[in-house]
Amino acid sequence: MAAARPGWPLPGSSALFVCDLQERFRGSVAAFPQIVAVAARLLQGCRILGVPVLVTEQRPEVLGCTVPELGAQDLPRLPKSAFSMAGAAAPLLGDPKIRSVLLCGIEAHACVLQTALELLARGLEVHVAADAVSSR
Repeated sequence: MAAARPGWPLPGSSALFVCDLQERFRGSVAAFPQIVAVAARLLQGCRILGVPVLVTEQRPEVLGCTVPELGAQDLPRLPKSAFSMAGAAAPLLGDPKIRSVLLCGIEAHACVLQTALELLARGLEVHVAADAVSSR
């Protein structure tokens, strides 16, 4: 296996976090179809590489479920009521092998930002997929 380099995520030490790609945001988030399409490709690649994936839904009883075109129907979707995904990710973040997180989803200025800041504070590397992140 290749030696880890700072800033380079590797399959054995990374996780993908998909933040709140839900039905209610479909009509109000900029470039929503494109964001979901790129996130779906990231998800597909992570499946092939065996990278663990976390999918969250912000207050699903209000904002609806994860959009089907993401292709995450077989994955557990963890509900959350805080902006950061880190609370929902506690079991995954407890794995000492996980050193970096690939992050995508919405809303960039709230949930994605708070997740990135909390993960960085925990000492993890964070890689935001800029073309898979957006806001209203």
